[in-house]
Amino acid sequence: MEVLLKKKVDSLGEKDEIITVKNGFGRNYLIPNGIAILATDSIKKMHAENQKQRAHKEVKIKEEADKLAKSIKSSKIKVAAKVGEKGKIFGSITNIQLADALKESGFDLDRKNINITEKNIKSIGKYSADIKIHKDITVNIEFEVAEG
Repeated sequence: MEVLLKKKVDSLGEKDEIITVKNGFGRNYLIPNGIAILATDSIKKMHAENQKQRAHKEVKIKEEADKLAKSIKSSKIKVAAKVGEKGKIFGSITNIQLADALKESGFDLDRKNINITEKNIKSIGKYSADIKIHKDITVNIEFEVAEG
């Protein structure tokens, strides 16, 4: 039996994927619980058209993410920090402070998508971070921690 998944199921597949399952599993579990619908010919045609449209939109989204990655890469990011003696920072720089500095530069990114390569930044200097802009696009940026 072929069904179209309405939700992601770990052991079966992703949302909007047509899969083949045993008849009993489909009729007694997936369809009654709203996890899947029966993949008839009309559903398959509609699914193919939706996939085609989604692929077209995905190309545009990916192009915009690529432009954003290039502009972030070319910009100079400075993170201001309170500094004590000998260039030591009170506390440490985290992805939250980096997200705020990026926001001040005009890039509104989620802090969860920022991964600072060095774990404990406790002094002034230049560092790098990986930013995931799109599921396929990750950019490595250089940023500077300065007194501020």
